[in-house]
Amino acid sequence: MTFEGQIDEILPDGRFGVVLENGHRVIVYTAVRMRRFRIRSVVGDAVRVEMTPYDLSKGRLVYRERGGGPVPPSQRKRRGL
Repeated sequence: MTFEGQIDEILPDGRFGVVLENGHRVIVYTAVRMRRFRIRSVVGDAVRVEMTPYDLSKGRLVYRERGGGPVPPSQRKRRGL
């Protein structure tokens, strides 16, 4: 099952707290493909979460929507002078 949601908290070890569109909050981990291509996610990003029917409190972050908004200054890349 795939759900839409929004990241509301960043947790250690590549996990995130996500509020789904139906109001439920789940803990999700980053999918391997997102780690491999170094796709960064920040608080406020719209995401897609895959969940299993066996445990509805956990899921896997499989897609980050483009155009989530401006990048916070702490996560911008610095250019050499």
